[in-house]
Amino acid sequence: MEELYRAIEAKIKESGFEREVSGRDVYDDLCEQIDDKEPGSYIMLSKFFDDVVFEYTVTVMEDNFNLSILTITEGEKKYTIDFDN
Repeated sequence: MEELYRAIEAKIKESGFEREVSGRDVYDDLCEQIDDKEPGSYIMLSKFFDDVVFEYTVTVMEDNFNLSILTITEGEKKYTIDFDN
């Protein structure tokens, strides 16, 4: 799992987002939000900081999920991370 967390962190940094973000926290937040969701596609929001919104575009399947896009909005700035590429 540590490799997954580091990959999340690396993708976020590559987007140009400058704040420190824990890959574990992002993963845990997403898992908490999709808990008990029916299979399908969802857009979910989280506030990791007072002025920053994380928008997850995720597909929930029976036994797993796919986070395809993470959009981070910080004030007027937007950072888009495509996890499918």
